[in-house]
Amino acid sequence: MSEARAATGDAATDDAAFRAEARAWLRAHVPRHLPPMGSPEGFAAHVAWERALFDAGWAVPAWPARYGGRDATIAQWLIFEEEYYAAGGPPHVTQNGVSLLAPALFELGTDEQKDRLLRPMAAAEVLWAQGWSEPGAGSDLAAVRSTATRVDGGWRLHGQKTWSTRASFCHAMHGLFRTDPDAPRHKGLTYFLVPLDAPGVRVSGFRRLDGDLDFAEVFLDDVFVPDRDVVGAVGGGWKVAMATTGSERGMILRSPGRFLAAAQRLVELYRRARATASPLDRAAVARAWMDAQAYQHYTWQQAGKLAAGQSVAAESSVAKLAWSELDVAICDAALGVLGPRAELVEGAPDAVDDGAWIKAYQFALAGPIYAGTNEIQLNVVAERLLGLPRE
Repeated sequence: MSEARAATGDAATDDAAFRAEARAWLRAHVPRHLPPMGSPEGFAAHVAWERALFDAGWAVPAWPARYGGRDATIAQWLIFEEEYYAAGGPPHVTQNGVSLLAPALFELGTDEQKDRLLRPMAAAEVLWAQGWSEPGAGSDLAAVRSTATRVDGGWRLHGQKTWSTRASFCHAMHGLFRTDPDAPRHKGLTYFLVPLDAPGVRVSGFRRLDGDLDFAEVFLDDVFVPDRDVVGAVGGGWKVAMATTGSERGMILRSPGRFLAAAQRLVELYRRARATASPLDRAAVARAWMDAQAYQHYTWQQAGKLAAGQSVAAESSVAKLAWSELDVAICDAALGVLGPRAELVEGAPDAVDDGAWIKAYQFALAGPIYAGTNEIQLNVVAERLLGLPRE
């Protein structure tokens, strides 16, 4: 056996052992039911679960051990995600830190920032909100108007952020501010870390379509942030944002395990309702299941490129298009199978799966908008992957 084949065999053995260990622990410990995150009680319950994950070494398996991880490979992280959602694991309350801020810190943060921020982030001791969108600056991120002005020892921040996920319950926010109003749009931005309990910060929560208190506006009035909480270079905030965006749009934010599990639940729902489902419903279920498999294969392909040291920056837009449309398709197929019962919400006496499918559908509708609208992602694919000219 060649060295390459031996190494491959060893890796396969390690991956199988990793999967078996993860599966056994998750099946023994995943909570059967947690209340929605969008309430103080539900948020606290999810935080407790994340801390249990961290204590067992499963919160961030692909991170270095010094920050609470297991030094797992990309392949093993994908394996863990598959097992996590197959076991019924809930969405991660640490997502805005672990999946969005952490990749930027690993790439562009200082050693001091990594040592200070990453382990508390993974342990759900410090929870992060994202401060990107503003009134008038959503998909056009470079249009942000919130400002940061240099003062002795740091910066004074002014402005407003909106659509900040779960900011009402978080400790800090990461986001872009304009530090040079005279520079070109993409050059005068700097990336800051902002404590949400700092003087001058006001957080105002508002509810999603499904009723959860999942979003907030954050108002900043002369908020001081020290120099140590600038990520990357002053004026280099766009580079930091792009490091975050690649992760947000790609596999780190929405791994295939989440959709494989949802597609399997959809198949089980169809089997229970086969007698009343139509041929069109059956076709929609089959297509959604196949698309979930396709997304898994695509993501593993991307993981292979990353493991080989290749960049998948623009290809993350393909992933974002795939998972956001897949999420809607799975939920839409479920509503078709349910028929009139699809409208029964959580708590209704005859609601199937306690109204989970209509709630999931309402959330899925936001997928083509957040993490960069799908219209923008189509432009990225057209220009950067297909080489098509701008209009």
